[in-house]
Amino acid sequence: MRGVRVRLLAVLALGCACGTAREARGADAPGCLLVEDGWGPAGQVPIRVERVATGLEVPWGLAFLPGGDVLVTERPGRVRLLHGGQLVPEPVARVTVSEGGEGGLLGIAADPRFAENRRFYVYYTTSKGGRDVNRLVRYVLAPDGLSAREDRVLLDDVSAARFHDGGRVRFGPDGLLYVGTGDAGDPPRAQDPASPNGKLLRLTTDGAAPPDNPQPGSPVFLSGLRNVEAFDWLDARTLVVADHGPSGELGRTGHDRVLVATAGANLGWPDVYGCQARAGMPAPTISWVQAAPPGGASVYRGGAVPAWKGSVLVGTLGSRHLHRIVLGEGGRLASHEVYLAGDPPQGLGRVREVVQGPDGAVWVTTSNCDGRGTCPEEKDAILRIVAR
Repeated sequence: MRGVRVRLLAVLALGCACGTAREARGADAPGCLLVEDGWGPAGQVPIRVERVATGLEVPWGLAFLPGGDVLVTERPGRVRLLHGGQLVPEPVARVTVSEGGEGGLLGIAADPRFAENRRFYVYYTTSKGGRDVNRLVRYVLAPDGLSAREDRVLLDDVSAARFHDGGRVRFGPDGLLYVGTGDAGDPPRAQDPASPNGKLLRLTTDGAAPPDNPQPGSPVFLSGLRNVEAFDWLDARTLVVADHGPSGELGRTGHDRVLVATAGANLGWPDVYGCQARAGMPAPTISWVQAAPPGGASVYRGGAVPAWKGSVLVGTLGSRHLHRIVLGEGGRLASHEVYLAGDPPQGLGRVREVVQGPDGAVWVTTSNCDGRGTCPEEKDAILRIVAR
């Protein structure tokens, strides 16, 4: 087991004079666990990893369809289909993307009424008028499942950059679209209510801002995010969010964090980071001094790994593992542990997507061929995790 040193911030802690890397404009949040060395204790639940598909190039997102098929996005601009457990050779769609840095074809989600309308939604980076932007687009899958057509642009002109493009797309329990965006390298955007960057956006399937959003006419649901790729619902009104920490901005590094939030919350970036918060902001649950950072997250409710039921599962990129977080009353941390650490074949390497499949298993994708990992001969993979 890797040695780990952690510090539970005292209820009365009001800051820290620990040097430039710890300086910020907020106070330490009561109850936030700051992991100062490593990422956590080794996981104790026996699990087994099964390969579903290999030979992919940065499979960013998964969308499960009725009947068992799965749509997969590859960052260079391909929507692929898993049919009968096999990867169909020809893409369902090819999307013209700008794939420099962290951009490209990113998140995907299937419409809750897919059986009726065959719609799915993708978020990608593309060139427009000489600059890169991120957009959300609705597609329609052909009846044979082998091709798709672009139907409608729902969201456009979200600023893009080499880093911090966000990109996760999920349907909430309310049947509405939630889209995570990044600050695109300009931290003040996260606090600008007029900017879609550094936010979690909530939209109808036609791209409109729902009338019950926190601010009428605005798609912004949560603000103060640096680069969110990981979020899911604890219940119909409460989200858990894993956000990227800084990588040099304002003299800060690391400190990726997990928070619990509800509609209209300001999560504080760039005014606070790590275990810090301000009055009126959600208190972080856990933060790591060393950069993790999170790729995807899921609140697990399946039966394939019974001991994980109710846990928050977070895939990490730089630290190359699957993280299990158990929350207690009020969203406070009860425990956390690390699984499948390291590069293949011992570990998973860089974990991009984490989602529960309709089979009750945990499905993950790897991002080892994105230029930051060690790309194996089999390239990137889609995997299932079940109990052993």
